[in-house]
Amino acid sequence: MKVSPIERGANYVVLVAFALIVLGPIAVIVSLAFGPQSASVARDGGPFHPENFPEAWEIGRFGQYMQTSVVVAVIVVIVSVLASILAGYALGTMRFRGATLMFYVFLLGIMVPTEAFIVPLYFDLRMVGLTNTVWGVAAPQIAMSIAFGTYWMRTYFRTSSRALIDAARLDGAGSMRILWQVLVPIGRPAILTLVLLTFMWTWNEFLIPLVMSPNGSVRTAPLALAFFQGQYTQGTALLAAGAVMVALPIVLLYVFLQRHFIKGMIEGAVRE
Repeated sequence: MKVSPIERGANYVVLVAFALIVLGPIAVIVSLAFGPQSASVARDGGPFHPENFPEAWEIGRFGQYMQTSVVVAVIVVIVSVLASILAGYALGTMRFRGATLMFYVFLLGIMVPTEAFIVPLYFDLRMVGLTNTVWGVAAPQIAMSIAFGTYWMRTYFRTSSRALIDAARLDGAGSMRILWQVLVPIGRPAILTLVLLTFMWTWNEFLIPLVMSPNGSVRTAPLALAFFQGQYTQGTALLAAGAVMVALPIVLLYVFLQRHFIKGMIEGAVRE
């Protein structure tokens, strides 16, 4: 179907408009991050001030808190993605009694909001001594990520080529060998997308670290940015610099994994 020049031009206008809507706030934050902290600084040092970043890094102690965020995010991603692959494989390719009920139980983890169980969960974790620890912050997020990850990977495994699985079984491959040597390599786009989403959600999580670490010993980057904002309500340049530093790891991870998404799609397996 041939597209007319008017229709093509209208499509570009809509795309440019949405791009400006999305990129506009990002450009404002970045410009503020490199801007002067006050009018006197602007007169003395010019409009470009990269020194805002090391100053915000030191004053807000972002190094310590981002290290905590990295540790928590790595734990959550590794444990939840591995568990989601196994659970999704079982629910997506195997038939056993109670599979549907078990799948609906996993769905409850997606539908129930964090605010509904955070208070009793805090008392449960405090009873076993896990509050103010990395595992106390990571364990609830692992459970929440497994709920979505199981749904995500079950959908992928249910659409996998049955001919490929049957051929592997005829060659003598067992269930674990089919999973790790056949389905996981060709499911790289789905798995990497799950890794990216899990990392992003864990990195941006605010409520669970706030509640599970009341003394602030396991404070993550979003919490550090919130407390930094409370201390420096007038310094928009330092706040913007802190926001850019907190968001940068997610942006870099997305840029890095984008190549793997394309490579995984090109290496896709034969579908029925």
